[in-house]
Amino acid sequence: MATWEDVRRLALGMPEAVEVTSRGDLSWTVRKKGFVWERPLRRSDLEALGESAPDGPILGARVADLAVKEAFLADDPEVYFTTPHFEGYPAVLIRLERIAVEELAEVVADAWLCRAPKRVAKAYLEAQGL
Repeated sequence: MATWEDVRRLALGMPEAVEVTSRGDLSWTVRKKGFVWERPLRRSDLEALGESAPDGPILGARVADLAVKEAFLADDPEVYFTTPHFEGYPAVLIRLERIAVEELAEVVADAWLCRAPKRVAKAYLEAQGL
């Protein structure tokens, strides 16, 4: 349902967000800290996931902590997943074609809040009335 153009629009809509390319893959950063990124599966990921490995576009997203990660994974395993590479790391992988744009907007904003400087995050939240 969501596309890379949706990711780009949402990510760049966050204060001080910048789009960068690393090793041919897109990522979005705030003050040089990545919050969402393109994450093609690697050979080790494909081996670990086996037949359940998705074949569409995959977005990586930073989350607040491992408890939040587990909540995402439990909430909708058709959309959110992980690989051994991300074990112990506060990030989830997202099957981009299976996430609604409205939900993606929340994920992008939450990921940005995890990485943005406190002053910038506070100003954003105040502007949103939160």
